[in-house]
Amino acid sequence: MTDLRTPLRIAGLSAWLLVLTTTPTLADEPVPALAPRPAVAVRGIYGGVPSRILDGGETLDDYGINAVWIGSDGATAEVVAGLKAKAPGVRVFAEFNTMHQAGYLADHPDAAPVGPDGLRAPAPDDWQGVCPTHPGYRRERMAAFRKTLAGAPIDGIWLDYHHAHASWEQAEPYLPDTCFCRNCLDAFARETGASVDGPTPEVSRRLLGEDRAKWVAWRCGVFTDWVREFRAIVDEVRPEALLGTFHCPWTDEERDGALRDKLAIDLKAQAAYLDVFSIMPYHARFGHANDSAWISRQTAWLGRFLDVRGEPGERLKIWPIVQVADWGEAVRAEDVSAVVDHGTRPPSTGVMILHWSGVGSDPAKVRAIGEAYRAIRP
Repeated sequence: MTDLRTPLRIAGLSAWLLVLTTTPTLADEPVPALAPRPAVAVRGIYGGVPSRILDGGETLDDYGINAVWIGSDGATAEVVAGLKAKAPGVRVFAEFNTMHQAGYLADHPDAAPVGPDGLRAPAPDDWQGVCPTHPGYRRERMAAFRKTLAGAPIDGIWLDYHHAHASWEQAEPYLPDTCFCRNCLDAFARETGASVDGPTPEVSRRLLGEDRAKWVAWRCGVFTDWVREFRAIVDEVRPEALLGTFHCPWTDEERDGALRDKLAIDLKAQAAYLDVFSIMPYHARFGHANDSAWISRQTAWLGRFLDVRGEPGERLKIWPIVQVADWGEAVRAEDVSAVVDHGTRPPSTGVMILHWSGVGSDPAKVRAIGEAYRAIRP
């Protein structure tokens, strides 16, 4: 079986700077002895089929792994069935790119996001988003989503890059204001009754000024409506599958409310359609390399915000994706236990490792993942 790898967010890495915190180093913190955590039902890996384990005569269960996330392009019937045959009981989930299918713009340049000046917004750090109201793009993504669900016996599908045109996956994010294309402006006017008369720079000043609250609420509604349609497709095509989302780990107040104001993510509104929130607290990447407890702090905030406690019977679940691979900042094998510890504290009921492509060839980290996962396995 080939090692399938999902696209990883590493473009322009050399130009990104991480801000170091002044918290104590991991070496100064006592690393708890991990013990079984019955509430944590999912111990996963993200970013490719773990062929090095399976082809080496070992099983995923040997490492405590019971779930795998692979890219939707690689989630074929053959791959998923083959993985489940080699690892009975494993759950296989697909990752689905919603707003970052940059290749679409080659033939549809009118789908590019537009900035406040009325011009095509530059791609920050090579992160190229797409206009969320472009009808052709939405149809294409929904068709691809349906095809993924129908084509393979996956246990669920996770939305990825489901946010406005921005580059936030770094310690110092780039968060432009978009999209002020005619499609967006006309839809905003039609649905809210607001005026969008005048040159785009003039209109955008109003929307980012006196009409900002109305503009932000409308933009969040656009992205939430995508989630509503994804839910409807899941319910129709594979109703037993989970619908999850990978999303920014900020609180609603961080960076002046950028989660809603800039990224157009309304967590509470989207919660009506989702089963699992996979917060992305990449501690090393985001300037917290020496503070693994940041992972559990952000997860705890999300639980309070969404009223999720990690208790049996809850409809909504929180399964963080935590950083073990090096990305900007290194994560040592000896840090894995602490990372898994904080990634599985309540309200978390599942966890996955970022990412197999970055750790699969590192025996020390693979062993550390196995030790941590076996320790928390009920």
